[in-house]
Amino acid sequence: MSQAAKDKPDKPPESFEAALAELESIVQGMETGKLSLEDSLTAYQRGAVLLKHCQGALTAAEQKIQVLEAGQLQDLPRTES
Repeated sequence: MSQAAKDKPDKPPESFEAALAELESIVQGMETGKLSLEDSLTAYQRGAVLLKHCQGALTAAEQKIQVLEAGQLQDLPRTES
């Protein structure tokens, strides 16, 4: 479990990418089954904070895209590899 999860479970992450990386780390740690009950609860609480942050960031990005596209989401053109 990350130090941030132990120190301040409600501390906001620095960025979307940092939140996602920390969330992945928490999931991996929990999947090992080696965390104590207290550490598992702390990790779960931190994960919930990170998930909420990521969902908020994705919602904000979607809203920006809608504004840029004048309210009409459009598929990106496909490029052939």
